[in-house]
Order: sequence, then C-alpha cells, then structure tokens
Amino acid sequence: MKRFVIAALALVAVAAPAVTVTAWGNTGHRLIGVAAMRALPDDLPAFLRTPGAIADVGELAREPDRWKGAGQPHDRERDTAHFVDLDDQGHVFDQRGMSIDDLPRLKSEYDAALTKAGLDVNDAGYLPYAMIDGWQQLGRDFAYWRVLNAAEKRETNMERQAWYRADRLRREALILRDIGVMGHYVGDGSQPHHTSIHYNGWGDFANPEGFTNSRQTHALFEGEFTNRVARLDAIEAAMPAANLEGFDPKARTVAYLKTTLGTVIPFYRLEKAGGFRDADPRGAAFVNERLAAGAAELRDFIVSAWTASSSASIGWPAVKVAEVEAGTADPWIAMVGED
Repeated sequence: MKRFVIAALALVAVAAPAVTVTAWGNTGHRLIGVAAMRALPDDLPAFLRTPGAIADVGELAREPDRWKGAGQPHDRERDTAHFVDLDDQGHVFDQRGMSIDDLPRLKSEYDAALTKAGLDVNDAGYLPYAMIDGWQQLGRDFAYWRVLNAAEKRETNMERQAWYRADRLRREALILRDIGVMGHYVGDGSQPHHTSIHYNGWGDFANPEGFTNSRQTHALFEGEFTNRVARLDAIEAAMPAANLEGFDPKARTVAYLKTTLGTVIPFYRLEKAGGFRDADPRGAAFVNERLAAGAAELRDFIVSAWTASSSASIGWPAVKVAEVEAGTADPWIAMVGED
C-alpha cells in the first residue's frame, strides 16, 4: 500500500485516503488514468491538468468495475463491455465470427451477425464498441465545454454569464467522469486476457507449447503480481509518443486490440518460464509495458476527442462550436432551450 501511494498519488501531489489495491481493476486502472492525464499536452483545457483532476480520473477509471452487482439486466449489459474474445487469428470467438478488421459499424449489427453465426454475444464481449462509444461521448462533452467557455467569456448579461459558468463547472465534472469510464475500457484493452479466448489459462484448445490451464491465471496476473510490480515512473518511461495523425476511432481501436492480442502468446510463454512469480523483472517489464500502452492510448483518445470537438455542432437549434468560439454565433437558446 505504501508503495502505491508514493508512486501513484504523491507524484501528483494529491492527498487521498489509503485504500486496498488488489487487482488490475484498482492498481492498473488507477495508474493508467493518472499516467494518461499527466501526459496531456498544454493546449488542452487547464482544468484537466490540475492535481485534483488527475487524481479524480485515476479513481474514476475504476468505475465500471464498481458498477457490478446491480442485478439484471444492468450487469449483463455492462459486464460484457470489458472484453472481446478473439481467437489466435483475430476472429471474434472462433472462425465463425467476423475478423476484428471487419467489425460492423453498429453494435446491434455485431450482435446480429454473431447470433446468425451461432455464437453467444455475451460470451464474445463487445469491448471495441465500449471504447468507441466512450470516445464519441467525450467529444460531445468537449464540444459543450468549448461553447460554454467561449460564451462565458463574451457574455455581458450577468445572469446569463452566471449560468454559463455554472454549466461549465457541471460539464467539467462530467468530462472527468466520462474520461474515467472511457479510460477503464481503454485500460481493459491493454490487458492480454481481455482480448483473447485464452482469457484464464489456455483453455480447451490445441496447446502444443503446454501452456498453463490454471483457472487462477488471469486473477494472479492482474491482481497480486501487478500490485507488486506496477510503477508510475516505469509506466511513464515506457509510454510511446503521441500518434494522432489521421485519428479514426474505429481503426485505432481495432489496431490497438490487435496489438494487445499479439501479446497473449508472449504472456503464456513468460508465465511458463516463471516470469510472473515474486517480483520477477521480466514480468514487471511486461506489466509496466502493457499499462504504458493503455495510458498512451487513453492520452491519444482524449486529445483526439478534444481536436474533433472543434468541428462539432451542439444544442437545438444547433450552433457550430467554431462559430461560437469565433464570436459569430450566440448559443444561448441552443444551450438553454425555449420550452
């Protein structure tokens, strides 16, 4: 516990109560959120880079795991967002499923195609759609924030200005929450077991290399071992540079999940070699590289959503964000409504 507080929270100068961290769902997700937020460029809104916002996203990145246990239909609809089970060739579940390269545009189309192929949608998971949905939601959040920020600065009516300010603050709280939720799914996408049919031991498949079939494989890796070896400084050092040119959320999500799928066999080889025992440096490097991949992807998802928001329209009757920011459109009715 002391190691985690020093590494993950003291470095951002935020005081927080001590909490037990026992799994990737806590340690890993917190660190991904913190590292991503600390890496945001200076041209994003300043409120995102405050110590409080950084710490909040670290905590909110755990939120989808904390939703569990509400009952049905809540749990079934949300629990399957955390993973997508791909076979070794990148097909959803097995050769009957579509290649991840051929994901339909809509989740409803994805569900229908899997059902037609005789596959259970709930067994397959729908992580790609959770990631894309999160990116789109954040883009809407940022678009509204841009309008509120610009209108607040220009408004001369004090009552309207006060409303813009209050709504901007509400939107900032929503943005941090939505970054945390999106960040959870992006983080899940960096964990090999969340992208593979071999999600908890190799399973009932051809196993020429004799990989483990222990049903504790998943939990021990993302739990006890990750809690021992994950370090914020190592994650930040391993984060690749930003890659934002021509950002397309679907293409980027597919490429990211395929990269993670490519780490599944290396994981099992390393597990067979004893790399995830004690604090083995080989396993530690693997964990911190995977967390760094998640943090870098989350950073790029945030920045690209911010960039895309500048060309959006919001409200009704719709106004263009760029026109409000340029001072050529009044967003009051679009924001408040006439009813």
